[in-house]
Amino acid sequence: CTHYLFIVVVAVNSTLLTINAGDYIFYTDWAWTSFTVFSISQTLMLCVGATYYLTFTGVPGTATYYGLIMTVYTWVAKGAWFALGYPYDFIVTPIWLPSAMLLDLAYWATKKNKHSLILFGGVLVGMSLPLFNMVNLITVADPLETAFKYPRPTLPPYMTPIEPQVGKFYNSPVALGAGAGAVLAVTFTALGCKLNTW
Repeated sequence: CTHYLFIVVVAVNSTLLTINAGDYIFYTDWAWTSFTVFSISQTLMLCVGATYYLTFTGVPGTATYYGLIMTVYTWVAKGAWFALGYPYDFIVTPIWLPSAMLLDLAYWATKKNKHSLILFGGVLVGMSLPLFNMVNLITVADPLETAFKYPRPTLPPYMTPIEPQVGKFYNSPVALGAGAGAVLAVTFTALGCKLNTW
């Protein structure tokens, strides 16, 4: 019971650190650049925490459980945007569950081989997370128009976007996020495993 309580605590804290990582459209001028950066930050929080508890318990399914806690907690926290008057279909919650399931699958399919988990699981998470989040993002109704209609409450007037600026990552945010994620997530996953040996 204590083990799973720790999972809840870490998952909640991971969510707090990535709570605004779904608000790509709020950063109107640099939406796709922020999408790429946030994809890597979300990959970090998911890989390290989920891998740590997956190898700690040794039970395939723990990573998915970890991702579920992060998701539900984010749903609750994003209710704040709705309370501030933003339309419900504009509230973007990052999708972690499918990537966490792939992490579990890599661990289970290789008969709990830690090195396979690091290599295969890390690459799968790094490549899949930006893809799932972009699919999630394109379901938002009229994102650019909505961003201008509902400016971010914490954005000072002098920073309110006048016209969209194109970030250097604009052309392929998913490809860049997935490419960087596939490399970095292996390191992130290795860190999660290493935490069990300290």
